[in-house]
Amino acid sequence: MEDPRASNDPTIRRVRHEMMRRELTVSAVERITPAMVRVTLSGASLASFASASPDDHLKVFVPGADGEPVGRDYTPRHFDTEAGALVIDFVDHDAGPAAAWARTARAGDTVLVGGPRGSAVIEGDAIARWLLIGDETALPAIGRRIEEFGPGTPVTSLVAVAGPAEEQTFATAARLTARWLHRDPGAAADPAPYLAALETMEIAHDTFVWVAAEAEVARAIRRHILERGHRKTWMKASGYWAAGRADGAVKNLEDAA
Repeated sequence: MEDPRASNDPTIRRVRHEMMRRELTVSAVERITPAMVRVTLSGASLASFASASPDDHLKVFVPGADGEPVGRDYTPRHFDTEAGALVIDFVDHDAGPAAAWARTARAGDTVLVGGPRGSAVIEGDAIARWLLIGDETALPAIGRRIEEFGPGTPVTSLVAVAGPAEEQTFATAARLTARWLHRDPGAAADPAPYLAALETMEIAHDTFVWVAAEAEVARAIRRHILERGHRKTWMKASGYWAAGRADGAVKNLEDAA
């Protein structure tokens, strides 16, 4: 017999955007935590910028090891089309050309940004609460989503970072419960801390679960939640990076076991 809840399942609406590359100017650089650099970009071409979902991706093109441009995926943390401003948060880590660029960026520098190509908008009147799970790379999307929730929306975040200094605060009207997991950055590809924390948490059937972390970590979290009986239509899981692979994102783990 068909589950009667299925008719109330959330949907993901795909929105396409005009693909554009914009040359933008750095207007401000701020280190918001020891390992997170916030870069504000400006330019008149941002008047047509569109991002309909907090977990959208754009490409930031920076010099690679050989000096040739390489593109890396980042989240539009905040944007203001009227002001012509776009904010991107960069995790400062030893490997990666985009992190190296952000670490030395100064006001007046220019950078090429492409996209977003599209948005995946999660919709559903039956969603009563949210659970957002991720690591440092997911924090820009998690933070933006938390800040964009309507007043009183129940939301729990479960985020792994290197320590208390990497925790962030968010200005939000939502009813937020923030849980932080502290682990060494070298253990970022280990799902164990998340799984242990999830064992202590109830996940109501009307909770939409959003997951983004290292690909195998996100896959393990997704499997754990499905094994608890949560419907896969009430979850979106992505691998924002893959251990040992440059630019190894797995945007959608929907078909994963």
